Amino acid sequence: MPYLGKVLVVDDDQTVMELIKLYGEREGFEITGISNGDLVLPAFDRENPDVVILDIMLPGKDGLTLCRNLRAIRMIPIIMLTAKGEEADRVLGLEMGADDYVAKPFSPRELVARIKAVLRRTQPVDTSTNWKMKYPGLEIQADIRSVLVDGKETEVTPREFDLLYYLAQNPRRVFTRQELLTAVWGYDYFGDQRTVDVHIRRLRTKLASLPHEYLTTVWGVGYQFTPPVKEGETTL
Repeated sequence: MPYLGKVLVVDDDQTVMELIKLYGEREGFEITGISNGDLVLPAFDRENPDVVILDIMLPGKDGLTLCRNLRAIRMIPIIMLTAKGEEADRVLGLEMGADDYVAKPFSPRELVARIKAVLRRTQPVDTSTNWKMKYPGLEIQADIRSVLVDGKETEVTPREFDLLYYLAQNPRRVFTRQELLTAVWGYDYFGDQRTVDVHIRRLRTKLASLPHEYLTTVWGVGYQFTPPVKEGETTL
């Protein structure tokens, strides 16, 4: 079985930990478990994982604080585990920088599928076409998954990059939230469609210094990437 990567699981529920370990290792992942939030940062430095599965409610540091701490270290994919029905926690986790969330109780197979999907987002995208897109103040480099704002690299999560890149590949086309979930999240996503809203909001914050608004809302429909209109150009 091929080795797929290292996963750091942070959860104080031993049953959850054992399930993730069983299904994850069966698929080719190396699973390391931590049950106390205060031990996460040393383990993160020691293990250098490829993705982190992070429960919100933990002894010691809580998951939301840890998500912010980990994001400050590097832009590693993070999947939050939340209690079923805790919508505020899910949204706050996404606002803190999580790439995805799974509500408990969850299917271990679904979680493994999401781990695979989020790890695929860290790989170089197909650069055969539109590998570098330049607009006033904004440059998207697909080959190295980089976003430059006013010539300076701006840190974006894997999911944020894919969302921006997908929209930019289809300028002025309006996408519904469900279309973006299907295209960018990369699997049958049954979560809250407001996940897209949170990621768009985070991207807008990172592009806020630009005089032109590239990510626009089409009310009642969804979102589009809107490049500046060139002189002599008309749009429908």
